[in-house]
Amino acid sequence: MLRRLHPEQPSSFAFTPDNQEWAEAQITKYPEGRAASAIIPLLWRAQEQEGWLTRPAIEYVADMLGLAYIRALEVATFYFMFQLAPVGSVAHIQICGTLSCMICGAEDLIAVAREKIAPKAHQISADGKFSWEEVECLGACSNAPMAQIGKDYYEDLTAESFAGIIDAMARGEVPTPGPQNGRYASEPAGGLTSLTEYEAGRDELNISARLAADIGDTIKRIDGTEVPMLAPWGRQSGEGIPAEPERPKPANRAKDKSADKTGITKQEAPATEKARPKASAPPAKDTPNPAPDGTHAAAGSAPKVAAPTDGAEAAVVEQKPELLTAAREGGADDLKRISGVGPKLEGVLNELGFYHFDQIAAWGPAEVAWVDARLTFKGRIERDDWIGQAAAFAAEG
Repeated sequence: MLRRLHPEQPSSFAFTPDNQEWAEAQITKYPEGRAASAIIPLLWRAQEQEGWLTRPAIEYVADMLGLAYIRALEVATFYFMFQLAPVGSVAHIQICGTLSCMICGAEDLIAVAREKIAPKAHQISADGKFSWEEVECLGACSNAPMAQIGKDYYEDLTAESFAGIIDAMARGEVPTPGPQNGRYASEPAGGLTSLTEYEAGRDELNISARLAADIGDTIKRIDGTEVPMLAPWGRQSGEGIPAEPERPKPANRAKDKSADKTGITKQEAPATEKARPKASAPPAKDTPNPAPDGTHAAAGSAPKVAAPTDGAEAAVVEQKPELLTAAREGGADDLKRISGVGPKLEGVLNELGFYHFDQIAAWGPAEVAWVDARLTFKGRIERDDWIGQAAAFAAEG
């Protein structure tokens, strides 16, 4: 199925402060140089906040992880868990239409969705509360037919019970997830035929349904208002669940990514072969340790020269720009106003020593080469005209 971004997009996205803190904590779960592994939880949290996954949200997450936008788009468009268009304000319902569910009545559920919600998948109901789609196997084959509503499974459905669930949610109720025909879990429909001694005294709900009922966030969204307490990852909401211990904020990963044998990090690899710099020879055994900015601190070492691309007249000698150890009195400028600079890049620029628009506006070709060599993706300074934008913002006073 072709999955495209919705034609109408908001102008911007930002995590709420709590969600931002949560997202930064997720990044610390992965080794240095592997921050990209956090992309699915971060995209999911963005979707939970907004209801659907917008292009600005995808790009915001990509900036946090130091990824090219296309890499984040590849993930967002591949997985059906990510909704690329607006959904119902109460719930988006995913009906399994694969073999077991189809045999057991998925078509009847789809007919109910067409009647009660909208004639076509991904359309929003007239009251704005619901949307639906048919999806591939959700892995509850022994409890077919089933649907995922919000974060939970509703199993052993009939057309009547499914219609009742939609009506209940429209009234503001949330029916208990799990089997809807009286089954405990996935035992035979006629009752247990073995291990019957375990039936007495058990919880009336199986462990999955019990967690869903206790957590109580089947159709809630973590948007900073409806669910004020952030949940530990792996659980979705939090009443009665102890908060996670405070985690350190993630370190900037832009300069610490593991490289392949060419010396180029896989995430930093230029888009075309023409732009790929030549691999340099490994340092001699007695070469001093690199300085914090990535250059070698050997006395008398020559300045670095940026590798020329095909067609370039001459290589550009890098020149370190004017750097500051902290923002001037009055505080740092909001560098995110520069198109192409997100929170992640602003943090990188601050770490390098850039806090103000006039610093960026003063860069020449040699200074651009120096900064470009320390960014995750090369060429974005000139591509997005950071210098021109910074000059305009600096002129505003």
